[in-house]
Amino acid sequence: MNPWRYLAGLTAGRFVLWCYFIWWLVVVICYFDSNPRLWTTSVGLAVIIGIALTLNATSGTPRPTLQPWQAFRFFLTPFCVSSFAALVKGQGFLLVFSPRWGELASAAGACAGLGVLVFAAKRFSPRAVA
Repeated sequence: MNPWRYLAGLTAGRFVLWCYFIWWLVVVICYFDSNPRLWTTSVGLAVIIGIALTLNATSGTPRPTLQPWQAFRFFLTPFCVSSFAALVKGQGFLLVFSPRWGELASAAGACAGLGVLVFAAKRFSPRAVA
């Protein structure tokens, strides 16, 4: 898929999800821990919770179907949450906010940069003619 077209069609909800992912990436980069136990525990939780979320989302009548990226996010989200919590434990975070201004600025700046790209893509992409 064309990245510019993807950005032009990005919904507000997906923009927020990308910002969550960017925030997680900044934390992983700043606080990376190579301990395999942290990562295997996060994968285990992701599998257990991802299955539960998938079952919850597809248990209606008629049975709803999930798009592949939706199903992937059901597993990615608990992985990111559990690894985030393990990485920031004892680091002085207030909720999800780092006590270090540089880290906050990096994450917020990356989200703002994505926002500028999305705005530009929406503003300057050719629109389909009906």
